[in-house]
Amino acid sequence: MQLTTTVPATIDLAIIGAGPHALTLTTHLLQKRQRIRGKFLVFDPSGRWMSQWEHQFKALEIPHLRSPAVHHPDPNPFALRKFAQSRPDELFAPYDLPGTQLFEDFCQDVIRVRQLYKQVIPLAVKTIEPLRDHLRSRFCLCLQDGQEVIARRVVLATSSAQIQIPDWVNQIQTAYPQDRLCHSQTIDLRKLQLMAKRVLIVGGGLTSGHLAVGAISRGAEVHLMIRRQLSEKLFDAEPGWLGPKYLKGFFAQSDWEQRVMMIQQARNGGSMTPAIATQLRKQVRRGKIRIDENCQVVKAQWLGKNWHIECSDGNQHECDYIWLSTGTKFDATTEPLLKNILETYPIKIVKGLPVLDTYLRWPGCELFIMGGLAAMLVGPTARNLSGARMACEKIVPAIVKPSIALSHRLKEVQAG
Repeated sequence: MQLTTTVPATIDLAIIGAGPHALTLTTHLLQKRQRIRGKFLVFDPSGRWMSQWEHQFKALEIPHLRSPAVHHPDPNPFALRKFAQSRPDELFAPYDLPGTQLFEDFCQDVIRVRQLYKQVIPLAVKTIEPLRDHLRSRFCLCLQDGQEVIARRVVLATSSAQIQIPDWVNQIQTAYPQDRLCHSQTIDLRKLQLMAKRVLIVGGGLTSGHLAVGAISRGAEVHLMIRRQLSEKLFDAEPGWLGPKYLKGFFAQSDWEQRVMMIQQARNGGSMTPAIATQLRKQVRRGKIRIDENCQVVKAQWLGKNWHIECSDGNQHECDYIWLSTGTKFDATTEPLLKNILETYPIKIVKGLPVLDTYLRWPGCELFIMGGLAAMLVGPTARNLSGARMACEKIVPAIVKPSIALSHRLKEVQAG
């Protein structure tokens, strides 16, 4: 007999997702207003904080984070460094990058100290239905088991990213085994036997680097194909984007199309850390990996036991597995949880990114957005740990200060 979790009929605040962004928001909210504790719930099908994050890092065998130790879910920027005092060898050069296990243990400690275990409801939110009456907006959340809960305010803190699949994948004519062509998000290196197998990895970001290292360590021959030059960067966006150095100009830009361009240029596709790039170059010299830059797949055909690949440089290759490390994109118009919101409260969306208000609130209602979809108002690091903290600086005041919410509602009413 399956146990069901009974949720209250109404709550003040629903947070959707239990990853690093949701945890960051929760700790910042409780720091500002302790009595909010009994007024909000977090919805995540896993029923656990950080489960998806932990799975991804372990599945790709990522040894440490790309973000320095000051970026984490606790409101005190130095809390992780303090936690790591007895484990200094788990902070990696340069800039004290936390080891994966250290970061996981730290987050669990934050959850334990703040007693947040019972805050996560093990149910997915299937739809968000706006309910409009004269003075306020509310939402009906339909959960995966059919229960419904009315929330006065909602924060969407899922990753909300869609995987990008190259066009040539959809043009493959022959049926092929599912495990022979995968996106990086579905790969778990721990479960793979790859001795003497040929693996083609498509993409030039850090994930493709981790996949290559993992495949080589399992005895595979790896072919890495990157449509541009391999780009080496310590961080996926310059540190200047964490403060006024670059953000001042970004926020001064009133043309939303220009802001999107600035976001794209700042992230500039995928890049690898110098440490991973150095590892790969060593493996090139050992003959374990071939790296083709400025090259992409034009056509792929499954021959019954392996792949035949035609490339833009005119070369042809054969391989046993194709792994797509082609990234993700954020698009509010295709996010299922925003479908009804968009219909009820149509707003300006530029290249998939919604134009939110200064509190990261969807204009017209009490729905807040965190993560990559908030990039227009947070900047290019919106999806990162640093972006979670920056988002909290905008969202938390609107939730804990009734005057801000009230003035927003009065404007709504006046607007009709």
